Amino acid sequence: MRVLFASSEVFPLVKTGGLADVSGALPAALAESGVDVRILLPGYPDAIKAAGAKKVAGPLGDPFGLGAEAVLLSGKLPDSGVPVWLVDCPALFERAGGPYQDSQGRDWPDNALRFALLSWTAAHLCTEGSPVKWRPQVLHANDWQTGLAPAYLHAWNMPQRPATVFTIHNIAYQGQFPPDMVARLGFPPGMYAMDGLEYYDTLSFLKAGLFYADRISTVSPRYAKEIQSPAFGCGMDGLLTHRAADLSGILNGADYQVWNPAADPHLAHPYALGDAAGKARNKAALQAELGLAPDSEAPLMVIVSRLNDHKGMDLVLAALPNILKLGAQVAVVGTGDKPLEDGFRAAAAAHPTQVAARIGYSESLAHRMMAGGDMLLMPSRFEPCGLTQFYAFRYGTVPVAHATGGLADTLVDSGYDTLMTGKANGFVFEHSNVGAFQWAVERAVGLYARKDQWARIVKACAAQDFSWGRSAALYLDLYKSLAGNGGGKGKKKT
Repeated sequence: MRVLFASSEVFPLVKTGGLADVSGALPAALAESGVDVRILLPGYPDAIKAAGAKKVAGPLGDPFGLGAEAVLLSGKLPDSGVPVWLVDCPALFERAGGPYQDSQGRDWPDNALRFALLSWTAAHLCTEGSPVKWRPQVLHANDWQTGLAPAYLHAWNMPQRPATVFTIHNIAYQGQFPPDMVARLGFPPGMYAMDGLEYYDTLSFLKAGLFYADRISTVSPRYAKEIQSPAFGCGMDGLLTHRAADLSGILNGADYQVWNPAADPHLAHPYALGDAAGKARNKAALQAELGLAPDSEAPLMVIVSRLNDHKGMDLVLAALPNILKLGAQVAVVGTGDKPLEDGFRAAAAAHPTQVAARIGYSESLAHRMMAGGDMLLMPSRFEPCGLTQFYAFRYGTVPVAHATGGLADTLVDSGYDTLMTGKANGFVFEHSNVGAFQWAVERAVGLYARKDQWARIVKACAAQDFSWGRSAALYLDLYKSLAGNGGGKGKKKT
């Protein structure tokens, strides 16, 4: 089985969020299952360097008339050794700032061209004009940045083409651009229609993937159902309901080679799974690092998240005064909306021994948060899958979370029955409001004081296994169902 896996970010080459973790770990797990998988991503300078991509695999030309030639570079993913191709076009990718935004948080004005080139290259590698001999049987595209890839294969009307899978990691991000980009990007006018690329008078990269891919997947079973409703579909619910037979939810996994407390290079005190004394040492080290009071009895609540309303960070700030009255400590690492960043900074300034805010993402600190925290706060209004709770489980940190998406699929609330049966692995609240969130926190603090009960919950957390092998097997079944029945050989059925 030959699979081309296209993504805009891949850990450890470049990361802004969970998409990168998935795009690094899933291909590695597929390779372990015997799949001949190649990763394609943009040629960001740091990614080229980290992948050791010094060899030119072939020319890509200048499909959009930029006056700048693109080339395909070949490298490898560190650790797993999965082959990586990078689209090297300095005019589009060699710049200071992040993959999608500049240092001021503004979207790059040429994002349509940047990610159209990524999509075009993914499709081009499936054709006879490809600069490399290898051809995929399945093209697996991820999120809006690669959504045009299935659309290009449709536009080129190839007699034979690979099957296409499009995965939604977060439907809220849709890649919408002015309609004059349709011709600029090489699409015929007829594809700019309701049954095609058009979405409320814009060109939507996300809709392109949803409409033209042979199959659609998303990152948890519950999220697959949620996005077919107006509340969660972000305007795409009608199309997804129409394509319900082609939509599946496959839960993400966790890379336990990266997230392993016993061999974590970011920790002051690596510890074995379930080792309470080792975790206590990391808690003390984290409190010292962040300037929090060195109190082993104070429940330490950690947040490793984007700081926006989608993640429920406004609920945390609203409940924070009452959380602090419970004697808890709160530590935050992340970046996001300035009002929320400022809110956490102000709370830390007002309560320096109880609140710590590190604005800006740090992979290393995220690991130490997981190791040192007692509880992980995840009050997300929606959460397609969530990876952070998987990492928390492995480090003996108990999630407090809203019952949505993948959180609802993976968390079991701590109640009398679930505690007695050893199934409780978190504290879950149903309604996304401050009162419900605060009550879940209060329940967690109450049980934290009962060490025997708390130990039961931590033990259940440590017993969770969300390794990527399970997810990879389900994706492989999906690929085989497409390649085995002639999927991708003709035009897409709708």
